[in-house]
Amino acid sequence: MKVIVIDDDRLVSVSLKTILEADPEIEVVALGNSGGEAVVLYNEYKPDILLMDIRMDGMTGLEAGELILAEDRDARILYLTTFLDDEYIIKALKIGAKGYLLKQAFESIVPALKAVYSGQSVFGDEIVTKIPMLLGGEAAVDFSAYSISERDLEIIEGVAQGLSNREISETLFLSEGTVRNYISNILDKLELRDRTQLAIFYFNHK
Repeated sequence: MKVIVIDDDRLVSVSLKTILEADPEIEVVALGNSGGEAVVLYNEYKPDILLMDIRMDGMTGLEAGELILAEDRDARILYLTTFLDDEYIIKALKIGAKGYLLKQAFESIVPALKAVYSGQSVFGDEIVTKIPMLLGGEAAVDFSAYSISERDLEIIEGVAQGLSNREISETLFLSEGTVRNYISNILDKLELRDRTQLAIFYFNHK
């Protein structure tokens, strides 16, 4: 797994490189200290995951992430910050970030990277509890208007709760492959890009 680390504190970025490369599955291919560097380095190395801070001088991590995802919709960006600001969380979700973690939970960083690499979205416990409040819409929507069946809706609810395909399959007594197919079809029906956007859609329309 090739990772780029972006943090405006050079000591933090170097320390993160040391922590991450203690795991033989992770290679930190580049370090950067600004949003501008993040864009340049991402385009140069095309890493599996971009691990990035949010508040930085000049271009922020969110601005950099938006530019990168506009060019590469498959980019996997995991934000690592000390800030739990609502506006940051909403922005990260809406641009399509794969995760949002607090630096204080340093023991979760490596597992989070592996989860994102495997196709999951990862948000720390503090963030998950805030998402329904931040994204919840007032008007209920008739999901059947989108050709969403009751089974589809059960799958969507599982995704919105942050469950993996395996966890959803165990809950609904389906095979993991069947769940994967359901999610793919649901994304096509709703014209969405990934699980994160699906969760946002659910919370905005439930």
